[in-house]
Amino acid sequence: ELRHRASPWQRNLGYPLAMLGLLALTGISVLIVCFHVLELLLDDAAMPRGIQDASLGQVSFSIFGSFGAALQVILIFYLMVSSVVGFYSSPLFTRLLPERQDTPLTKIIGNCVSLLVLSSALPVFSRTLGITRFDLLGDFGRFNWLGNFYIVFLYNMGFAGLTTLCLVKRVSWAVQAELIRAFGEE
Repeated sequence: ELRHRASPWQRNLGYPLAMLGLLALTGISVLIVCFHVLELLLDDAAMPRGIQDASLGQVSFSIFGSFGAALQVILIFYLMVSSVVGFYSSPLFTRLLPERQDTPLTKIIGNCVSLLVLSSALPVFSRTLGITRFDLLGDFGRFNWLGNFYIVFLYNMGFAGLTTLCLVKRVSWAVQAELIRAFGEE
């Protein structure tokens, strides 16, 4: 119903641009994680440990300077939004979605707890994937398991593999549906 009410500009320009943007952000995050996997294999300094001697403002946390820092912020925001969407899309937590003007207090508390856990895990998540090395106010590099090569390596490989699989499945499914629709109409 929302698609039918959308303007032609929105249908023909807005939706495709949004999809291209999401594909680009997903592709960039997978490329960064793959680059981080290569760094892990070649250099022990790529492990997500805490930064002891670098203070804020003296050292750039990105090799691309300001552009890289802006890209890191955009990717972290994208990962945050995609984590929340993925969380509420999972079959186990779809019942936790709030309903307009009809959400019980226990469901509101459950949503607050879920969002708090997701937001607390985001710095460790982005740090483990190698998207950023910035610790913000917490020294998240102090977790003992972040020094374990196998855990960090498998975490990165799992993210890159599953994200690529999901991306290929979504894109190929959309192309298949369009081909079936195009050949089915003739």
